[in-house]
Amino acid sequence: MKTIIKYELVINEALRSALNYHTPDEQINEFIRFFGRHIGSDRIYIFEDCKERHGTDNTYEWCAQGVIPEIDRLQNVDMDVIKWWYDTFSKGESIITTNIEDIKEEHRVSYDMLKAQNVRNVVVCPLRYKDEISGFFGVDNPPKSDYRGLTTFLDMIGTLLISFLKMRNSFIKSNKEAKLSSYSSLSQIYISMHLVDVQTKRYHIVKMTDQVLEYLGKDFKKMGEYEIRDDFCGHIKNIAEKMCVESQLQESLEFVDISTLEERLLGENSITHEFTDKISGWCRSRFIPVDYDEDGKLLHVLFCIECIEEEKKRENRLIYLAQTDLMTGLCNRGSGEKRITELLKEKTGGLLCLIDCDKFKSINDTYGHSVGDKVIIAVAEKLQKTCRDSDVVLRLGGDEFAIFMPKMFERTVAEKFFERLFENIRQIDIIEMQGKSIEISLGACFYDGYEEVSFDQLYRNADRAMYQSKKQKGCSAVIYGEEMSNFIRM
Repeated sequence: MKTIIKYELVINEALRSALNYHTPDEQINEFIRFFGRHIGSDRIYIFEDCKERHGTDNTYEWCAQGVIPEIDRLQNVDMDVIKWWYDTFSKGESIITTNIEDIKEEHRVSYDMLKAQNVRNVVVCPLRYKDEISGFFGVDNPPKSDYRGLTTFLDMIGTLLISFLKMRNSFIKSNKEAKLSSYSSLSQIYISMHLVDVQTKRYHIVKMTDQVLEYLGKDFKKMGEYEIRDDFCGHIKNIAEKMCVESQLQESLEFVDISTLEERLLGENSITHEFTDKISGWCRSRFIPVDYDEDGKLLHVLFCIECIEEEKKRENRLIYLAQTDLMTGLCNRGSGEKRITELLKEKTGGLLCLIDCDKFKSINDTYGHSVGDKVIIAVAEKLQKTCRDSDVVLRLGGDEFAIFMPKMFERTVAEKFFERLFENIRQIDIIEMQGKSIEISLGACFYDGYEEVSFDQLYRNADRAMYQSKKQKGCSAVIYGEEMSNFIRM
């Protein structure tokens, strides 16, 4: 009787002490701490089952001084390992083992596990909620003299712990719903948003557009928009494989890799990755850290995807405007010279050509600037038509153009190019000019790709050749060198 009274007092005092704390987690930890210290056991623990994983997790633990904690090792324990415990629980009974040597032969796996934890005797009681077993709590190495009193109050302790766990779940749900509600307001700019537990890989779907859902062939809303689900990695990999274009898939999968996320987010407010999906065009995925534990370990992140197709279009438009001569559609001087300089730095040999319209000022003076513009546009079109895709064609300004032709080293090949270009120029017919032909002068310079050379050096040499070319009548070309007196004319 004295033992029973002792346990009754301990339970009441443990409950009273626990209620001095504010959060359910604190209350649970205080209850098992107080209870364990006052009954004189080595360890008290709570396990909560996950039927979907067919595993059970050690969620709370108190250890006496000198006893090694086991909670980190006892996560996702296969329920089949202790199946006989659950079989016993289903009969309405608890596990009461006064000497674990008694189970050595019949339950060898359980014996080895308990032995490794220095368990000599153990009492384990199921946690029942709505007539279903949802886990268990255990007491390792309680005083043998107190077994009767302890076992008498197992159900009461279990009921109290279930009440604490229910309060905890309500507390967590309330907090998460509040957070998710705030996240929902933030999600307006995104096509999808997930709240991810980095440690467990569990996640909430905060938002996913109907268009995305339809493409994936799923209806998450029917499942519950805020429902907790497992395996974020598998979930997001499935989405990436369906939506991301093949050429960008591997890079996208590396970005969503949770195992490296904490390291990549170190010192960052967020990290991003741009990719192209099959329904929205250009998108940007983003990881945003939500919270860390007291040791600085990352706990939760937001994974968001936003459509940036319009942003990309504006960006590409700005790039186009910055790099393009708007009258002709060719590269402008800045972008064209930059591209040629990059090729020269790589020691890519070839041929630089400078082209100038002859007597262009006279055309402007005689026919007007609008006709002069037509001449420039027509010459640009013929240059593009005659050149290869790999050639860099640019308007230097006014009636001056330049071409860099990578890997063109032979004079005979260059001369054939000049002939084709002159023939195309000859076909230009500006109505206002009444049949008057357009003539150009061309100066060229080879670069062999052996020694480093600047654009300015090649430009000066090609310009000297063009000076010689301008002394000729009609379309003509001169290649810089010892024989600059030789020219091609048409």
